[in-house]
Amino acid sequence: MLHVAMDVFISIDLEGVAGVVHTRQTTRGSDDYAAARELMTDEASAAVRGACAAGAGRVVVNDSHGDMANLIPARLDERAELLMGSPKVPQGMLQGLTPAFGVTLFVGYHARAGTESAVLDHTYSGATVYDLRVNGEPWGEIDFNAAVAGAMGVPVGLVTGDQQACAQATDRLGSVETVAVKQAMGRSQGASLHPRVASELIEGAATQAVAAAMSGTLRPYRASPPFVLEVDLVKSSMAEVAALVPGVERSGPRRVTFQSADVAELARCRAVITSLAGSVLY
Repeated sequence: MLHVAMDVFISIDLEGVAGVVHTRQTTRGSDDYAAARELMTDEASAAVRGACAAGAGRVVVNDSHGDMANLIPARLDERAELLMGSPKVPQGMLQGLTPAFGVTLFVGYHARAGTESAVLDHTYSGATVYDLRVNGEPWGEIDFNAAVAGAMGVPVGLVTGDQQACAQATDRLGSVETVAVKQAMGRSQGASLHPRVASELIEGAATQAVAAAMSGTLRPYRASPPFVLEVDLVKSSMAEVAALVPGVERSGPRRVTFQSADVAELARCRAVITSLAGSVLY
């Protein structure tokens, strides 16, 4: 049988990277940020190596943290295509993903907002989003991104981060490959694997994930419409501003609600809500 190479998409965040436990490390301009960028790039490269070992034909890496310009291009595995910069519209952390990809890998991801004993838990923006639910269920970035990818027919093959992120991925997606690179003991503390050990595990898991996708054993996550998005914002003034978006209703002092049958539209509205809320200073 003729082997057909598969396109692989990697979305990488920073909070779930081995050795990262504090906002100092994830914030541009801090004394710890430069080292965290290197750790993030090394985990991205590990996922690229693993994907290529499984026979990937094309690997696209989307820098998905903060201003989305964190990875060090010259340090990244040279076989990868790198998407950097922001704003990445309309897909944000999944910018560049299309139905042509056979699998997506989520590297360096974190648990959703409000998770106990999870390193740097938040949902898209800790400064604006207190809680977020879809059809009454808590959703984080793993859930939302898996649903958007699934609507394109692209399965999630791998999720890496702390043990809470991995548990939430397994709960949502079932038999997805996971790598817990650290054990969270609080929001800003945890016991981490050595970065080289973490990278070795990520490389091996990426190989397994891509091989599973090639064999046809992975299935996309299909969220069931219609969808009701509820976002509890940090300040009541944020809800006032977010409710200006057409179709968005203010459903509580700090809560806004949006309904759609299209998960991609839901994700775009979520992005607008958090962007507008982030512009509120008082």
